[in-house]
Amino acid sequence: MARVRYGARTEAEIAAARTASSRLPDIWSTGVVAIWETDPDALAAVLPPPLKPTGRPLARVNISKVDLPGYPLGAGSFAVAAAHDGVEGWYPLVMPMTHERALIGGREVFGEPKKLGEVVVERDGLVVRAHLARHGIAFVEVRGAIAGELPLPEPTQKTDFYFKFLPAVDGSGFDADPLLVHCLRNEKVRRLERITGDVVLRESMYDPVADLPVRRIVEITLGEKTSDQRGKVVERVDAQALLPYVHQRYDDPAQVLDAPPEGSA
Repeated sequence: MARVRYGARTEAEIAAARTASSRLPDIWSTGVVAIWETDPDALAAVLPPPLKPTGRPLARVNISKVDLPGYPLGAGSFAVAAAHDGVEGWYPLVMPMTHERALIGGREVFGEPKKLGEVVVERDGLVVRAHLARHGIAFVEVRGAIAGELPLPEPTQKTDFYFKFLPAVDGSGFDADPLLVHCLRNEKVRRLERITGDVVLRESMYDPVADLPVRRIVEITLGEKTSDQRGKVVERVDAQALLPYVHQRYDDPAQVLDAPPEGSA
């Protein structure tokens, strides 16, 4: 009988796939990062417990093109500064990606809030423009001009916070207690330039980042970076405390309660 491709993989095939994924070379990205001070009350309002604000109300957007061989990828993240159990990091609200493959692993393994979207980084001489767009709306745009080279930072470890959960089959809460994940990234930079410019937030019912206004820009940079990542579950989260924030993951707040008609396939 010919191989049934939906059939079970052998142990050797599973091991080979795992080995291949653990031997990836450094993958470099070119991206714009903008950090600004925002409204502290608005920032606190988007943080699910047990996350808490840090001492400074910062928001950050990262807009990058990733040099995957034969598979160019646009990757973005809009996040706010947060802390958990003495660890400071970032809590992403939305992470647009240009390909489905980049969505699946991040969402299913780490609980990243990834969605398909448009991610654009352009440079014309000294002029830089970058934006994240979904549903035809460029909900965040960074624009400016290169103002000079910056010293390269030492390799550093950064932390992102994610909530991994599965909505309940019957539409009431979750199938199991949600998990709080610390995602640790070891980052190296080989080029870094300062940008003088601004950040524009546009109204979008799907990605309402305009609620986190730009009060004062801290920095805007264009850099070439590579990083690895590993996640760890640090605690189980109170389901009732997280439930009011689940809509952050979806374009339609009712989507989490969607259920197929009885008897449908």
